[in-house]
Order: sequence, then C-alpha cells, then structure tokens
Amino acid sequence: MAQTESWVPGIRLSGDIWTDRAELRFAFSRSSGPGGQNVNKVNSKTELRIRPEVIHGLSDAARQRLIALAGRRINSAGEILIVSELARTQEANRVECLKRLKALIGAALVVPKLRRRSKPTRASKERRLTGKKRRGETKRLRTSRFE
Repeated sequence: MAQTESWVPGIRLSGDIWTDRAELRFAFSRSSGPGGQNVNKVNSKTELRIRPEVIHGLSDAARQRLIALAGRRINSAGEILIVSELARTQEANRVECLKRLKALIGAALVVPKLRRRSKPTRASKERRLTGKKRRGETKRLRTSRFE
C-alpha cells in the first residue's frame, strides 16, 4: 500500500515544512471585550509562540522573508507571537493561531518577483510629450487677454 503523503514528525505547516509539537508554545488567558459571564471566567484567548529557526524545511531566504513578514509580531526573545481571541473556546482559538501561522509561512514561501528597470520607448516618450503640449495649448487658449 503506497503512502500518498510523506510522513513528518510533529506538525505539518505547509508542504514539506514542519515543526515539532514541543516547539509550539501555547498560552491561554482571559479575552478582552464584551462577552458577559463567559469572557469573565474562561481562559479562551490563545497566544502561540514559535522561534523561526525551529521551523524545518524553510530555506534561509524564506526564513528571512518570514521574519520580515512577521514584523511587530516578533518579540524581544526572537519568537513569532500569534494571538487569537475570536472564538469562545481554547481549541478553536488554537486552530485559528495555527491557521494564521500557516498563512504567514505560505506568504513567506512566495519568492517576490524581481523588478527590472526598463527604459520608456521613444514612441511612449513622444506620446507623453504630445499629450503635454495638447494640454498646455488647451490651458493657454482658456486665458483671455484684453489688449
């Protein structure tokens, strides 16, 4: 019986990118905002912390893009901090945090297209200049001169 997917230890984040379950650190606290009795007594807000260097399968360039994309979500310890307090349960918020981490990694995997400088063609320069001349002529004809 053939395996359809390659086996990875831990949690698969995207394609062949994975991390150990022990490297994902979850913390729970009370959510802010409205919610009545539930929000006052249940620790459903979820914080996920992970160090970028423990994510296996990322190239160095992708890891640098991940750090750049994380931006302010990187704390002083060098961990990516992802917070979710959308749902009413810890498990749903934990799934949401993992979903956000996977989306961040997916965005880091996209290699940005290099922009190559190009010169405008002679025809495009001429079109621009004739348009400017036409516009200037229109404005010049609007002015009234009484001599």
